[in-house]
Amino acid sequence: MNVLAFDTSNQPMSVALIGDGIVVAEQSTFIKKNHSVQLMPAINDVMQVGGMEPNDLDEIIVTKGPGSFTGVRIGLTTAKTMAWTLGIPIKTVSSLQALAYNVPHFKGKILTFFDARRERVYGAIFHWTEKGELKQVIEEENAPFTFFLQKCKEDQEEIMVLSPNLSLYQEMIEKVIKNPFFPRSFFQQPRAGVFGLYGDAMEVEPVHEVVPNYLRLAEAEANWLERQKQDGSNRTS
Repeated sequence: MNVLAFDTSNQPMSVALIGDGIVVAEQSTFIKKNHSVQLMPAINDVMQVGGMEPNDLDEIIVTKGPGSFTGVRIGLTTAKTMAWTLGIPIKTVSSLQALAYNVPHFKGKILTFFDARRERVYGAIFHWTEKGELKQVIEEENAPFTFFLQKCKEDQEEIMVLSPNLSLYQEMIEKVIKNPFFPRSFFQQPRAGVFGLYGDAMEVEPVHEVVPNYLRLAEAEANWLERQKQDGSNRTS
């Protein structure tokens, strides 16, 4: 089974080629550059290093958000186009869950999040079951970061925190949570070579039914809906 996995949902970008359960090539970056410029060259690089052609692929795994609206669209559009063209299955994984896969079998709770600005985050809390399955404890939400801190404070288990935006919230975390565990920066970014290995736990989706998980409307769309609501109220008043 040859699997191409990639994530462009946030500032980090990661692309990996997996062959028979082994990561044969991976490329990850953490730079402020448009993923539309980076992604296809990265895919070409890992395919070339892995000695494979597109027709050798059996499956594609891609993150579906939450995160950057543009980044999520780039990743899903590329994955859907490739899957449709090659006639191979596509699977999606939450960007938050993809990050949690970085720390397999951690015995406490795992808080993953991405900055959504104004002290709000896209976040979720996970834990590993005794059967080695990663399960959500707190569903994904776009909420004030204090919401997740309170959930962690109520829990008596050890808390591991994962986020490429950790530095923005670390001081706040340390004030609320007793002895939080912050892994080194390598683990704070999604790794396609990691979440791609858990493809067996993901379901195949019809390619035309794959949609982004934004968790919130784009600001422009939200403003448009608010204007429509106000115009409707003015017409009926």
